Amino acid sequence: MKLENKKKFAANVLGVGRGRIIFNKSRLSEVKEAMTRQDIKDLFSSGAISIAEIKGRRKVEKRVTRRRAGSIRQPAINKKGVYVITTRKLRAYVAELRKSEKITKEQFFKLRNEIRASAFKDKAHFKERIRLMGVKI
Repeated sequence: MKLENKKKFAANVLGVGRGRIIFNKSRLSEVKEAMTRQDIKDLFSSGAISIAEIKGRRKVEKRVTRRRAGSIRQPAINKKGVYVITTRKLRAYVAELRKSEKITKEQFFKLRNEIRASAFKDKAHFKERIRLMGVKI
């Protein structure tokens, strides 16, 4: 006995999916005779039609990403800009020292080459180097 249309109708009336409708095998003749929505509701309340529980699926927990060396993002450093700013500052300072004749021509060129090689972090580091040369600032 095919009751696919009755199953579809019952699913519509009871507001569930077709796969969840279960007919009681001993009362299939009653189900077959049901024509109205009220008939389906009565059969459901009497137990001729039942609704299966939702099977569902287990909730999968999201994988936690760990913070390692490769996943840490750091802002890009403007290396060229930093180099240009420090170099200009130090070259101007060396030129000033030479103009005031605190350093010799040879010392001037030696310091210029060291500035070009990025040997100094900042002006304070540069002044320290000049003091080591024996120049009084």
